[in-house]
Amino acid sequence: MEVRAKKSLGQHFLTDSNIARKIAGAMSGGDAASPADVLEVGCGTGMLTRFLLERDDLRTFGAEIDGESVAYLREHYPEFASERLWECDFLEMNLAERFPSGVRVIGNFPYNISSQIFFKIIENRDSVPECVGMIQKEVAVRIAEKAGSREYGILSVLLQAWYDIEYLFTVNESVFNPPPKVKSAVIRLKRNSVRRLDCDEALFVKVVKAAFGQRRKMLRNPLRAAFGSFGGAEHRFFTMRAEQLSVSDFEELARWVAEHR
Repeated sequence: MEVRAKKSLGQHFLTDSNIARKIAGAMSGGDAASPADVLEVGCGTGMLTRFLLERDDLRTFGAEIDGESVAYLREHYPEFASERLWECDFLEMNLAERFPSGVRVIGNFPYNISSQIFFKIIENRDSVPECVGMIQKEVAVRIAEKAGSREYGILSVLLQAWYDIEYLFTVNESVFNPPPKVKSAVIRLKRNSVRRLDCDEALFVKVVKAAFGQRRKMLRNPLRAAFGSFGGAEHRFFTMRAEQLSVSDFEELARWVAEHR
């Protein structure tokens, strides 16, 4: 059967087996006696699934929202599809409930929900030790960038707070059907040693989002707009812009906001 790429789902099916093999190989695993659980987000026509299933050190599961793709996978990978494939929206999955011992995440992520996928990874950071994803190149660059770059933003800070980020390689438009209008890239996230931030974590997220909400302005303006005047108090970062602050700087700023708002 043929699976039609659906624009509404942001589908661009990978057609190059060498690229798929490289992506599958970028994921660390367990061993043959104790394979690591890995969840593929959006299995599509199984191009990446095939190479994940070949690995004895991984036990591969799949989440696929497209009924046509699920039918295709049931036809071509019947054992996998019948036992470890769910027809569902990854963004709605309860990962802690389905994988109480944790799960690695991998996939050729749809461009239109890639940021939402990473926000879900952040929410489940204690259950997701690693993530390998192919996404739009400019988003991959943004996530991997360090403080001081114009591309550095909300996702950069929030992901780097809990993960070490590696930009692995760039992927050209020609290896997809249909070809996207932009280049793609594969990145790898590995959980770092930080268990808890040195501040209120919910407030940390709010401070980061407020700061980048007006990223061209000095931090004094967006933070006062979000949290009030702070009684006229000034932090040393107030004359800087959001892109100039590291993760630890934002932790310091979140502690200050908690004391002064």
